This record gives sequence, structure tokens and C-alpha cells, in this order.
Amino acid sequence: MGILIAILIFCGIVIFHEFGHFVVAKKNGVEVKEFMMGFGPKIFGVKRGETLFTLRAVPLGGACVMADDTEEDAENPRAFRRKPAWRRLLIVGAGPFFNFLLAFVLAVILTALIGVDRPVLTGTVDGLPAQAAGLQEGDEIVKLNHKPIHFTRELRLYLQTHGSQEMRVTYKRNGETYQTVMIPVYDADAGSYQLGITYSPFSERVGPLQTLQYGWYEMEYSVWSVVEGLRLLFTGGVTVNDLSGPVGIVKAIDETYTESNKAGGAFLVVVNMLNIAVLLSANLGVMNLLPIPGLDGGRLIFTTVELVTRKQLPVEKEGMINLIGMGVLFALMIFIVANDVRKLMIGF
Repeated sequence: MGILIAILIFCGIVIFHEFGHFVVAKKNGVEVKEFMMGFGPKIFGVKRGETLFTLRAVPLGGACVMADDTEEDAENPRAFRRKPAWRRLLIVGAGPFFNFLLAFVLAVILTALIGVDRPVLTGTVDGLPAQAAGLQEGDEIVKLNHKPIHFTRELRLYLQTHGSQEMRVTYKRNGETYQTVMIPVYDADAGSYQLGITYSPFSERVGPLQTLQYGWYEMEYSVWSVVEGLRLLFTGGVTVNDLSGPVGIVKAIDETYTESNKAGGAFLVVVNMLNIAVLLSANLGVMNLLPIPGLDGGRLIFTTVELVTRKQLPVEKEGMINLIGMGVLFALMIFIVANDVRKLMIGF
């Protein structure tokens, strides 16, 4: 059951991404030839208007196939590349935007269900920086250095990724805002940096407007955690070996489903699946915006350059660059999937 849920989450997120391209392409007069759900051999298809909607055999992925400057579309005024650059920017950017939109909607639902884990202190630990700085029960951490903090897990993640440096802590007490400077202490047992604060493990319910507000913060947190992961990858904090691809993610979702079902039944399953879906949707949005040929980010770069220079890159050259980029991404994906399988078989 967990594997089926994982596939449905993957498919839903990818299809919503492609639906973004589809809607904005149609609004801007581009002919959409096919809307693919999945890849590989076609299982069945149905035509609505000019677009063929198909379900394909491999249920991981999808595509919005638009008319472009191929030989077949050489005289097609509704081809993608014949549209003004600003319209193409909207069409390409719509996919990632829809992922962030989906992440926000799901985050609002998640917040409505479980509330907010605000970083309000229940106490401090003897001999650690927070106690020495004078923090006390009831104080709320609102910023670490220049990073706004809205959740206890956001505080923990920031300490994990930036804890080796001196930290300016902004907190609220009785409606007043204060600042202090602390140097986090590394806890070898926990494997992370600590300020020496304790907080409630429970979430608190918030009103309708705050649910929307914290839903936005939840989406921001997911985007930020993905960006932090990429930063650590490029700075050596993590390696490619630490990444998980589709196989690893499906395994994690399946395990989360099983444990959630045992511990809390259907409600906990829904909450944890929503949490995963928010993170994966934000992840797909961020990854597609990377300036890599073959991804939406690469196409945005090409189109932005064209908008500035007023010169369109020849279709053959753009196609070749995208092909090289896709080849590199495909090779990386093969490596990650193979690594997932290795970890699945030997356990690490």
C-alpha cells in the first residue's frame, strides 16, 4: 500500500507541474499536442480538442508536448518558439510555480490538521549558551542571524547547517524584541550543535488567517531545506552518495506509511503523507529552476538572454545544448538509482 501511495504522490506532483505548463501554454496560444501521464509505451489515450491525453506504462513522470520549430511545425504560427520571449518565460516558469502553489495548498491543509510547532522555550539547559545569555521559559526565538525562524524544526535545521559559527539570536519576551549573541556547543551524542534550549513537543492550533500564514511559512521552510541541501552538496557538507532518487524515496514513503499506520492509524498516515508531498513538490520546483540545460531553469536562462539581446538561439544549437544537459542528468539519475538499489540490498 505504501508503494502505491508513493507512486500516486510522485505522479500527482509531476502531473501538476506539467499542468502548469499546459494551462499557461494554452492561455498564450501555443498548440499543445500531447499531455503525457507517465513515460514509455502508451496504454491508452483520448483526444480533447487538439490535445491527446495519454496514460503511459512507467508511472513516474510526464510531459506537456508543445508544437515547436521542428520540420513538422516550420509553418505553425502557434509553435512555442514563435511566441514572444516574455510569453515563453511565463510558460516555462509555470511548471515550477505550480509546484510551489501545490506545496502551499498542501501546507495550509497540513497546518489546519496539526497546528504549529512554534519555537517557544519551555526552559534552558544548565551550563549551555542559552542559560548564560539569560533566555528563559516563554521566550520565542524569531531569528537566527538573518534567518527568520517560525518552527522548532526550522531552528534545529539551522543549527545543524550553521551551528559552527557565532550566532545572533533574536527572541521575543512579553511582546518586546531582544537580541543576544551565542556560540553553539557541539553535542557529540546528538551529533549536532546546541544552544541549550528546550521546547514543547506539541503543536498549537491557530486561527484561519494564521493557518494561511503558517502554511506559507511551511512552504518556505520546505523550499529552504531543499536549497540548504544543495548548498551542502556543493560545499562538501554532503556527497552525491547521500542523495536519494525515486527508489530511495519510494522506500522512505513506504516505511513512513507502515510506521504511521502502526502508531496512529489513518490520521497520522495522512499527516505524514501530506508532509512528504509538500517537501517533494517544493523539491521539484527548486530542482527545475536550476540553470541546467534540459531543465526549466536552463530554458529560462536561454529565454532571458534572448529577451535582453533580442536574438534567439538557433533551434539546432539550443537542442544540442539541451541534449548534452539531459545526458548528464540522465547519467546522474542512473547513478543515484543504482546507489538507491545498492543501499536497499546491503542496508547502507
